Amino acid sequence: MTGGCRRVGAAIAAELARSGWALALHGRSDAVPDAELAEVLAECETHWHGFTADLGQASAPAELIAAVIAHFGRAPDLLVNNASLFDYDDLASLTPKMLTDHFAVNTFAPVLLARDLVAAAGEGAQPAIVQIIDQRVRNPNGDQLSYTLSKQALAESIRTLARAFGPSARVNGVAPGLTLATSDYDDAQMARLAARMPLGRLSTPQDIARAVRYLADEPAITGQLLFVDGGAHMLSLDRDFVFLDRQEEA
Repeated sequence: MTGGCRRVGAAIAAELARSGWALALHGRSDAVPDAELAEVLAECETHWHGFTADLGQASAPAELIAAVIAHFGRAPDLLVNNASLFDYDDLASLTPKMLTDHFAVNTFAPVLLARDLVAAAGEGAQPAIVQIIDQRVRNPNGDQLSYTLSKQALAESIRTLARAFGPSARVNGVAPGLTLATSDYDDAQMARLAARMPLGRLSTPQDIARAVRYLADEPAITGQLLFVDGGAHMLSLDRDFVFLDRQEEA
């Protein structure tokens, strides 16, 4: 899985490890699992290996699939595309480079990885592909514009690829909401944001991981996008979460 060593990606990898999957874990500059994931990998005696690749480079998807096959001796049964680029821009600061960079990592790479996996898997195989999207694709705002556009394109690709691949692969997606706070948030703000959600809660890494495992295991599902976000996709918010429900210091 891409972006599988830290944060939500590490939670997904841990869930798959506990379910008995061997794991090819990708990172952009290193593929060293965080401490909690490393502990799970050891406890489960998981067969795993780390791979590095800059998915912004056009040749990276094909090279990454080839490296995984060379190490494990076969094409993967599951591809989880979790890696993404998330830089801030809006209508005023949008540039061609920002669009190009975000689409390269967030749209082109996942689509090409899926294509190359299906080609390598061969006749009779049916790998599962799970794209990690973002709840904002349903009710977008003007923040992180290049990121949002690239994720919307990836979300729309799910049904198209599911039809294009037919019985050769299943393609689905999981759309998280606000899940792990960065240093830009404080605990009180997170609590206020959680209270806004229709379910009165935000998504957790474990929620996302269980949804990925379900889509990986369920053979009758393809072309679906599953929102795992506490209901955030049903809200129309004026700004990105980070700008909402802040208490200004006196």
